[in-house]
Amino acid sequence: MQVIYEDNHIIAVNKACGEIVQGDKTGDETLIDQVKAYIKDKYKKPGDVFLGSPHRLDRPTSGVVIFARTSKALTRLSEMFKDKEAIKKTYWAVVDTLPENMEDTLEHYLWKDEGKNKSYASPTPKPKKGAKHCKLAYMHRASLNRYHLLEVNLQTGRHHQIRVQLSKIGSHIKGDLKYGAARSNQDGGIHLHARKLEFIHPVQKKMIKIVAQPPKGDVIWNELIQIKELKE
Repeated sequence: MQVIYEDNHIIAVNKACGEIVQGDKTGDETLIDQVKAYIKDKYKKPGDVFLGSPHRLDRPTSGVVIFARTSKALTRLSEMFKDKEAIKKTYWAVVDTLPENMEDTLEHYLWKDEGKNKSYASPTPKPKKGAKHCKLAYMHRASLNRYHLLEVNLQTGRHHQIRVQLSKIGSHIKGDLKYGAARSNQDGGIHLHARKLEFIHPVQKKMIKIVAQPPKGDVIWNELIQIKELKE
């Protein structure tokens, strides 16, 4: 677990592929458990440690995850994550095929199949009962021999949204078998990374920018991070 920001109200970590934010049927240790243990040890806190989760990332995805250390911060962050204007969410996605347009906005109507834990998208309004509007903007940032990096600004927060919307235009995220990639990654993760969150601090009211480096030890990410234009 890598802590990349912390203060009295919030703490952010750079989630690794395969880690889970909250508990699921696997019973695996969660990031919440790890962060609580970190806080308890670092600050010598007796008893239970309060930690709230205002959002989450898919298990195979890496990048910035924020937790609230106070109930006030949790309430306000939860509301902020519901407001598409309150938090700017920037992702990096490594795809197998370059989109037709180097920069574009994608809008679809998305619905989830609970049994398959998979989402589907259509450009047609209300293609299925319960379908919700989803929107993102992307731009091409770099290319390697076989793969291409897209920077994605997420404007709504739907289940597997980036994965299904990019797949819909023929750009499959590396390693994402569920949404059309040719093969899986060795670590079971996918090349989708929550690169950056920018927002007004829920308590201190100052601008915060939290940036997470892509997973170390991965050849593709290592090559991309060396590109001068991609460095913060």
